[in-house]
Amino acid sequence: MNSGNQPDAPGEYGSEYNLQLEFERIDNAIRVKITSLDGSRLLITGCAGFLGFNFLNYFHHLEQSGQLKFAKITAVDSFVRGEPEWLSDLSVKFDALDVVDADILDLELEPKFDYIIHAASIASPIFYRKFPIETIRVNSVGTDRLLNLALKCNNFKSFLFFSSSEIYGDPEASSIPTKEDYRGNVSCIGPRSCYDESKRLGETICYSYHVKYSLPVKIVRPFNNYGPGLKLADRRVIPDFFRSIIQHKELVLLSDGSATRTFCYVSDAVSGYLLALLSSYDGHVFNIGTEEPEISIKELAHKIRDITGIEAPVVFSESHDKQYLEHNPSRRCPDIQKARTMLGYSPQVTLEDGLAATFQYYKSCAYNITSESFLPL
Repeated sequence: MNSGNQPDAPGEYGSEYNLQLEFERIDNAIRVKITSLDGSRLLITGCAGFLGFNFLNYFHHLEQSGQLKFAKITAVDSFVRGEPEWLSDLSVKFDALDVVDADILDLELEPKFDYIIHAASIASPIFYRKFPIETIRVNSVGTDRLLNLALKCNNFKSFLFFSSSEIYGDPEASSIPTKEDYRGNVSCIGPRSCYDESKRLGETICYSYHVKYSLPVKIVRPFNNYGPGLKLADRRVIPDFFRSIIQHKELVLLSDGSATRTFCYVSDAVSGYLLALLSSYDGHVFNIGTEEPEISIKELAHKIRDITGIEAPVVFSESHDKQYLEHNPSRRCPDIQKARTMLGYSPQVTLEDGLAATFQYYKSCAYNITSESFLPL
């Protein structure tokens, strides 16, 4: 990764992506709690993805900076889209890291863990709609298998399940910002139901293990996390727009652009997840995101164009996929008061600074902007 800070660029990031700044933000947010991980044995699933990139690089930083030392980190992924170069490089220099190529549905591990971070899932609508059965099984059967593994571990400390803001469906206006006790407006039949409903079932399984076995489970519901490590080919809105910017193409909106979202930068999100993992609030669920700004997709496109300084046209089109917008929520905005009060969670990065940092990161990865080879992550 490149690092640096030039005064002529937006925010604190300058003209190059500064990974160290991300680490410092997380350190400051969770410093009191992080020593709990010293000497621990940790399992993380979905290690090759967006969250895996950020967790594993941060854990390496903790050792490199002398803050703590892990006994072992077992990082699991099925690598259906290949093993990313960053993970191969990290495994060489991170002695505590053991990368395992396996599907969690078939995973057999010795029950010797203190913490489990279950982040394995297909989270992009384009991809989970292509693999609906696989999505359902990972979020339900895979979750059950990992919880059963946790039960067998001696002195197990904490299990973190990554659910989704999608479990709320399309909330009524009176339930936005959306609190954790909102029961959802979700269809069990439709193009997004394989993901929405299996995440809901995953939460139910986690809660049931906590109630029956007193397993120390925490559930987090991410709200539109973005930033470094999110693949340009992921087919979510922010990497899609940056991909078009880098390739000097139009920013294409496959809707009227009126749907609104809040977007949470990844260093803020990781801070929230670790605060939840290391808390004593077993059986609780927490929204992790930011309440503002709630911005339309059209406004987001123009903001990205302004931040990058590239005059890419913003155009409107229609998807060839007739179900593309079916059950797509019109608004998504979390109430994070519970996480603020109970966890001490406090997102710090503005949307402008987060987008600027993400752009610098993508530029640092742009090996060949005319082909797919510029997607190393």
